[in-house]
Amino acid sequence: MKLAVLLDIRPGITAVIGGGGKTTLLRTLGEELSETHSVLLCTTTKIFPFSGLPCAYTAAELEALRQNRRLLCAGSPVPGTEKLTAPDVPMARLAAWFDYVLVEADGSAQRPMKAHAPHEPVIPAGACQTICVVGASGFGRPIARAAHRPELYAQIAGVSPETRITPEMEGAVLTGEALHDRIYVNQVERDQDRKNAAGLAELLQCPVLAGSLQKGEYFVC
Repeated sequence: MKLAVLLDIRPGITAVIGGGGKTTLLRTLGEELSETHSVLLCTTTKIFPFSGLPCAYTAAELEALRQNRRLLCAGSPVPGTEKLTAPDVPMARLAAWFDYVLVEADGSAQRPMKAHAPHEPVIPAGACQTICVVGASGFGRPIARAAHRPELYAQIAGVSPETRITPEMEGAVLTGEALHDRIYVNQVERDQDRKNAAGLAELLQCPVLAGSLQKGEYFVC
């Protein structure tokens, strides 16, 4: 079964937050959905353009490209960098132009897990669901090394930043923040990763999917 079906991706705007593979998740979902629908990949924070995809930097470019391409990237250039920020087009218009708008609405400094500062995540208005990505590679590692905003993560979990992350700690952070509609546990490569994902799922009151984006393997927890 395809990932988009397993995650119940619905038409409209979907926000992706957390760590451990957000950009790869957007790309994977975009390629699946664009087989039969129009899909836009973008951000409300900062991302690098998606390799190999046409990217629109202005509303005019987006209007032209969407006429004959089902999968596009869009964003406004960040001066002095190669990154993009939010497109210079209202989100409501993007949702009217494309069947699916997949938005990376968070940053994690390439850490597999994170806690959110008060200004995070940047969920776009009109989002029909928010998926939080958890990187299984963070389990068993010290919070200070595996989590973005480690002091905040440790505070929510009620431990020190040097404590090694367990499913119980991650569950406490996810439940305490309550920012998501469903969870995707990525980087599940070993039996222990699978056990950790299952243990986390038992602690949460929302749908949890786990697997490996690199391998294209997924299972419901």
